Amino acid sequence: MALREIRILGDDLLRKTSREVEIVDDRIKELINDMIETMVKSEGVGLAAPQIGILKRIVIVMDGDKIIPLVNPKIVEASGEAVDYEGCLSVKKKSVKVKRPTMVKVQALDKDGKEIEFIAKDFFARVICHELDHLDGILIVDKAEE
Repeated sequence: MALREIRILGDDLLRKTSREVEIVDDRIKELINDMIETMVKSEGVGLAAPQIGILKRIVIVMDGDKIIPLVNPKIVEASGEAVDYEGCLSVKKKSVKVKRPTMVKVQALDKDGKEIEFIAKDFFARVICHELDHLDGILIVDKAEE
């Protein structure tokens, strides 16, 4: 495992759209491990591959103290709405109010390439939406309510 450098607002790569992962192989698993280490050391609750300079549709999210890697994640259903403050490892020292769904149904591949589907609510749903935005080049400053 290796600690990766987190890209900061102003880096053009953060504005690009990520590509789907074709196959979850050893290189992808190594990338996932690096992302987990980087997120934990940075005290984040989520990290998307573009934040470390990799344009692949991979995110790491935390649900409580459980770390969940998601490959090619998609939100297939969303409901509810709430506005709350969010921070971002790529947007230093800034929190902004962002409107997000309060419930999302997610489909993805796990770290072994197996299909998974689950429902996330409240803060966990917010984290997932935030990280999936990164995969499409969207940052919290683009969605700020203030």
